[in-house]
Amino acid sequence: MELTHIIAFNLTLLAAIASPGPAMLFSVRATLTGGLRQGITTGVGLGVMAACWTTLALLGLDGIFAVFPWAYLAMKIAGAIYLIWIAVGMWRNARTPLDTNGDAMPRRQAFLNGMAVNLANPKSVLFASAVLLVIFPRDITLAEKAFVVANHLAVELICYTGFALLLSTAPARDGYLRLKPVLDRIAAAVLGALGLRLLLDRS
Repeated sequence: MELTHIIAFNLTLLAAIASPGPAMLFSVRATLTGGLRQGITTGVGLGVMAACWTTLALLGLDGIFAVFPWAYLAMKIAGAIYLIWIAVGMWRNARTPLDTNGDAMPRRQAFLNGMAVNLANPKSVLFASAVLLVIFPRDITLAEKAFVVANHLAVELICYTGFALLLSTAPARDGYLRLKPVLDRIAAAVLGALGLRLLLDRS
């Protein structure tokens, strides 16, 4: 494994994290509704689960899914239902004012919520497998695999912490509160569409 492999992997990760998927939307909303601490803690949960998917990909979970397609199907259906459930809740509560004077949710809950969102998409392990297969040589050692996972986690934590720091400012929070009905319903529509796509996708 060479430095160029890690650079290519990190660039791919940055592009994936920045895309408007469920993890990004959930991270942004967690910060804007609960503040900096909640945003960072949610990002930690998202990052840990993403690193877990990479670990499982390195250990060959995609091969297990190929041998036992029912396991992948069950995880995919459960994940789709969870994303749709989040979307429905966001849509229904879009016009409900936020209690800006209340406390953020407990750190444990924010962390578990972040993990659950990334756990809800088992296609992540297939994506990780494809990226790893294209970028890294097949004969990397166990120590190199551990480094790849640690590097992935570090990139995720840096990105989500950066998002939280940027979005926890008063102008960002005030802007969100003004546009909450519109932004929440846009986010709900995106999450719902992703959930339906995951549910109906036959691949």
